[in-house]
Amino acid sequence: MEGAQDPRWLNDEQQHTWRALVGLILRLPSALDTQMRRDAGISHFDYLVLSTLSMTPGRMMRMGELATQAEASLPRLSQVVAKLEKQGWVRRTPDPADGRYTLAELTEAGWDKVVATAPGHVDEVQRLVFGALTKAQQRQLGEISRRVTRAIEGG
Repeated sequence: MEGAQDPRWLNDEQQHTWRALVGLILRLPSALDTQMRRDAGISHFDYLVLSTLSMTPGRMMRMGELATQAEASLPRLSQVVAKLEKQGWVRRTPDPADGRYTLAELTEAGWDKVVATAPGHVDEVQRLVFGALTKAQQRQLGEISRRVTRAIEGG
């Protein structure tokens, strides 16, 4: 094809780094999910939703904001919140400030689930991520993660 350029390839160091990153991206969520299902009977994403609500004022937020915070589509979040509602851990109500929006609220039972589940999750994150890194590497990982996220978001 006329005008087409040869593809740019990763050099050897980039290729090794890329493959290591892909391995991490694929394995870490699975490892966290395995621990969460074994120890708490919920998925890692379920826990992410519950813990996000637990850290907000009043333990509630609009579903759209919760979807953003949980890095999820609104349909996926709605499905998970419906499941969490059946467990009695979350309640959905219309936003009194603007009825076009729905609030997700962590119930007392949901708070109890977060409190019971958090220690095992923290231990696993410490073991898999922070325990494998020096303090300097932990800071670097944070900065690298923020930079890559900004690049993905276009900024």
